[in-house]
Amino acid sequence: MSKKNHWTLKSIAKELGVSNATVSNAFNRPDQLSKSRRESILAACNELGYFGPNKAAQSLRRGKFNIVALVLPDSIEYMVSDPVASSFMRGVASILEKDGINLLLFSGNSDSLNSVIDFVDGFICYGRPRNQSLVEQLKTVPKHVVTVDFDIDRNASVNINNEQASYEVAKHALHNKHDQVAILGLRLLDENVLCRVYDHHECEAGQSIAHQRLRGYQKALTELDIPIAEDRIWNIPESSERFASIAAKEALCSLPRPNVMLCMSDLIALAAMREALKLGLKIPEDIRIVGFDGIDEAQRFVPKLTTIHQNSEEKGALAANLFITKEEQKALINYELQLGQSG
Repeated sequence: MSKKNHWTLKSIAKELGVSNATVSNAFNRPDQLSKSRRESILAACNELGYFGPNKAAQSLRRGKFNIVALVLPDSIEYMVSDPVASSFMRGVASILEKDGINLLLFSGNSDSLNSVIDFVDGFICYGRPRNQSLVEQLKTVPKHVVTVDFDIDRNASVNINNEQASYEVAKHALHNKHDQVAILGLRLLDENVLCRVYDHHECEAGQSIAHQRLRGYQKALTELDIPIAEDRIWNIPESSERFASIAAKEALCSLPRPNVMLCMSDLIALAAMREALKLGLKIPEDIRIVGFDGIDEAQRFVPKLTTIHQNSEEKGALAANLFITKEEQKALINYELQLGQSG
């Protein structure tokens, strides 16, 4: 047999001296051929480097690709290193793989969905993308969409009650009106900068996870009649020790020094605890620090972090199930106040 690098169904059939239908049946409808006949054709195709009809063309004809785009809130490089996001992705993949569906990771910094929209079956969007134009596209895209940790009033969504959860963890950490409080916020501002948030009243109208958690903190502070100074709220652009350590150092050097730090992620809280310990502060005697997420590292740290535990893997599995079933449901999953010794 002659060798050929770029085979089509028609050219491979001609090479083998059989009909196009026979080759197609060997790959797609094995019941139409005898076992020996099929095995003979598949072996010959394999030898020539032909591995079946064009799947892209088949998918276009069927209008089904068995690919779901997972739209991330930030860059792929950052998100795959985040333990909460990784747990969520594991939950999504555990369900989709059982149905033979592949997962395409899509950066929340991308300019447009247009580069993938024609060859995916739909979108699972994990958190509000940093590029707001992607949110506007998701509102109108003619494919199934499941959003997680935010809502665009279509199809399906999965959330936890971030405001109530942050209120509960703050109420646990706060003692009385004499507490000096600092809030280490995560992406309170659209700007990719580490800074203090002076005009925090503007944040109250936002619907992002960070704004929901801020409202929960503020509710707890108001109930206990605890004021918070304009320069005691920080915007941390990503949940990483590098940025969180800088913000924590600034907060701990503020006068009067805070004795309570409300942190919008466990990674931020862990960085704050490390910086406090470096200064010789005792936790929780000198400073109480609480987090949000419930990652494994926070439970191994000494002292163990008090935090809100959300089951991110369960959240991912539920989002994937909603996508597969096309069920139009706004699901709210449970969370747990996980008590440690940090606050």
